Amino acid sequence: MIRQRRWSTRTAASEALLLALLAGAGTWGCAQAQQDDRAVATEQDPSLPPAGYGTLRQDDVSLQLRTQTVRIQVVPLDERVIRLLANDTYTSLHRLVESRREEIDAAARRNGVQNPTVFLVTFFALEREARFTPDELNIGSQSRLFRPLAVIPLSPLWNNQQLNQRETATALYVFGDGIQLLDPFLVEYVVVRNDAWEQILRVLDGERASVLARATADRKP
Repeated sequence: MIRQRRWSTRTAASEALLLALLAGAGTWGCAQAQQDDRAVATEQDPSLPPAGYGTLRQDDVSLQLRTQTVRIQVVPLDERVIRLLANDTYTSLHRLVESRREEIDAAARRNGVQNPTVFLVTFFALEREARFTPDELNIGSQSRLFRPLAVIPLSPLWNNQQLNQRETATALYVFGDGIQLLDPFLVEYVVVRNDAWEQILRVLDGERASVLARATADRKP
């Protein structure tokens, strides 16, 4: 495991929110029926905490990697995770996923996947002309290595694969089903890896219990 200092994601989060709002209006209408069906299935999942009661920050559920030239933040966008975030952050990330739902579902269909796993990945440049290789980021789960099925850029700079110092590039990574987010997994990029998800799971477990307690108290007359 690579231990790293927390780094600010304010720029990336703001960018993600802006892109979600811009893209959302055009995408939601044409896929409304599919989303309604998905929402019903989601609410029937007993493993889901209720939305709107979380207090965690995005940094609390992210894995960080660092090379000599870039820092990388990897955030799973599964509802079982992001519903434990503070409501504004949850709403932003949920809308971001739904705004790109057609592209996510298309990537899944092309690869014969029914339940894709989506991550928000941000590269942050530590020096001038910092190059990055998007396809080199992989997930290890249950003794399997998962390579991205698709990468959906959210930043104009993404396709350059090069950043100036302090610039960021953000994308959605679509992986196949089989990644167990409620069990330990690791993220690797080239020669570095982070397997700190096991520690994050303890934070998620504690917050899930708190969310359920708050939701229960809210329902009492």
